[in-house]
Amino acid sequence: MSRRRQSVTIRHVAADAGVSLQTVSRVINKEPGVRPEMLHRVQASIAKLGYVPSLAAQRMSGSRSYLILALNDRERTIADWRAREGRDWVDQMLLGGMLACAAHGYRMIVELVDTQSDQIEREISAAIAALQPDGAILTPPHSQNPVILKLLAEKGIEIARIGSVAEGPGHMLVQDDRGSARLATEHLLALGHRRIGFIAGPAEYELSAWRVEGWRAAMAAAGLSSDALLETGDFSYDAGLIAARTLLDRAEVTAVIAANDQTALATMAAVRGRGLSVPEDVSLVSFDDTPIVRFASPALTAVSQPIADITAKAVERIIDACAGRAPASAEPVVLPSTLIVRDSTRRPRVN
Repeated sequence: MSRRRQSVTIRHVAADAGVSLQTVSRVINKEPGVRPEMLHRVQASIAKLGYVPSLAAQRMSGSRSYLILALNDRERTIADWRAREGRDWVDQMLLGGMLACAAHGYRMIVELVDTQSDQIEREISAAIAALQPDGAILTPPHSQNPVILKLLAEKGIEIARIGSVAEGPGHMLVQDDRGSARLATEHLLALGHRRIGFIAGPAEYELSAWRVEGWRAAMAAAGLSSDALLETGDFSYDAGLIAARTLLDRAEVTAVIAANDQTALATMAAVRGRGLSVPEDVSLVSFDDTPIVRFASPALTAVSQPIADITAKAVERIIDACAGRAPASAEPVVLPSTLIVRDSTRRPRVN
């Protein structure tokens, strides 16, 4: 029977590099104050010996756990997974968060929590007790939930809040939702549209109001009224279908901006249900830019949001704060989105 290969430990690395265990630990944990010469020697020994840091050893070496907990909305996430329709919010969050964690010797664990649950404190307390995370990333609507924020703050856990600037502790990171909605509206205005409807998301998400504000601002800047051109859904296809039908019944729109991809697809169905077509009769712009709209017919013009980038930035903020390098700021970090123009927008039909 072959002998089990001996694991390479931090002691082997220290001996090979000719440095102290403390120096190796500081390099592994990306702590400041290591001289470049020492840094290169330790990194060379790590590569030579094939050393892989042990999370358990890292946790034993200090007060940090090297774990970051990401909380996402349970009901909406599970519904998206079960629908199997190509919505990739969680995928992009994992992409950005996991890669950023790995680059710093951390791990990210995702927990699904119902923000409306009466048991929310118990659920989160249980996760904290089991994992002892250094930080927590909160996505909407958790990022503005005062119960969650208070609980995490009392436990001394670093908080990164995505999509919220509501009063509360932690690092605030937002996508430029106002600017994105304004950009989408200006695109339609440049094509010649003047009756541009907007189907917003639910009020429980701060970003829903920001997008409406961006649309209204662009319309006002063009000297156009937005009265009677706004409807509200809840990011679901069914609610989007009702909102789109209501909007089309009430207003002679030539273009619609939808709060997310499901709402956009519902709007397309509502347009076709009236014997009209996209984009010949109604141009359509979506938010999110998930795979389902890229392969729709026609492919939808969409606001592509930097979900992976903003999650990576959230991870970096937490890690820097744990190392004493980045206290929370009163001003949010704002990441821009981009507008991807495809086949669902064109100049309005001339009657």
